[in-house]
Amino acid sequence: MFIQRLLSAAILVPLVAGVTYAGGLWFFVAIVFAASIAGYEFFHMMRLRGYKPSSFWGLALIWLLLADARYPAWQLAKPALTGVIVLSLSWQLFKKDTATPTVDWALTVAGALYLGWMASHFISLRDAPRGFEWMVLTLLSTWGADTGAYFIGLSLGRHKFFPRLSPKKTWEGTIGGWFCGVAVTLSIGLGIGLGFAHSLVLGALVSTFLPFGDLAVSMMKRQVGVKDTSGLIPGHGGMLDRIDSLLFAVVVVYYYVRWVVGL
Repeated sequence: MFIQRLLSAAILVPLVAGVTYAGGLWFFVAIVFAASIAGYEFFHMMRLRGYKPSSFWGLALIWLLLADARYPAWQLAKPALTGVIVLSLSWQLFKKDTATPTVDWALTVAGALYLGWMASHFISLRDAPRGFEWMVLTLLSTWGADTGAYFIGLSLGRHKFFPRLSPKKTWEGTIGGWFCGVAVTLSIGLGIGLGFAHSLVLGALVSTFLPFGDLAVSMMKRQVGVKDTSGLIPGHGGMLDRIDSLLFAVVVVYYYVRWVVGL
């Protein structure tokens, strides 16, 4: 398992680094690709439980929300959300092959909002002034915290952190990951001139919210009875398994930088 994780990371990290550095259309396409796969995984998981969310309307909303982030002047968010709500709800009226049309519709919209809206912050952050630096900070702080939590939990973990949703998570790993995330954010923040106070606070915020991003997907998987969202990435699970923490991290970084630091 560890070798698989290492080999997959050796392939994925350079790809992510490359599109992040390139920015622009390359980064936009990469986010659309990742969010689309994660969206498909989410809708597929819900079907395993017997629900029937619409991949068509869900993916359409994800794409429109991402396009709105890339081209904000088009002001797509409101008409996209309104259109998908109306059309997808109307579509459910004509479906006869489901006993849970309201739940199916709610899962369609909620899943698309969760992935499309959250992932749109990657694009908004990368397209902002100094966007590459902010994305590097987001990625490295998340990976640093996750890696620290994994190894510290593996070697020192004794006390369960959230056994109801994630039996393998421990307090030792979670706390160790928190300190690793803060340390990495502090190092990157100082390196890009963010300052000690901002770097420390941002590191604490990111590291605090990261576990909840992971636990949120664990909650979904536990409800439908699967271990991973898919088997796409050997040793890592699915795309949604890989971006769950990042979805929370990028939101924290984006709004902290925008509201506190100032883009």
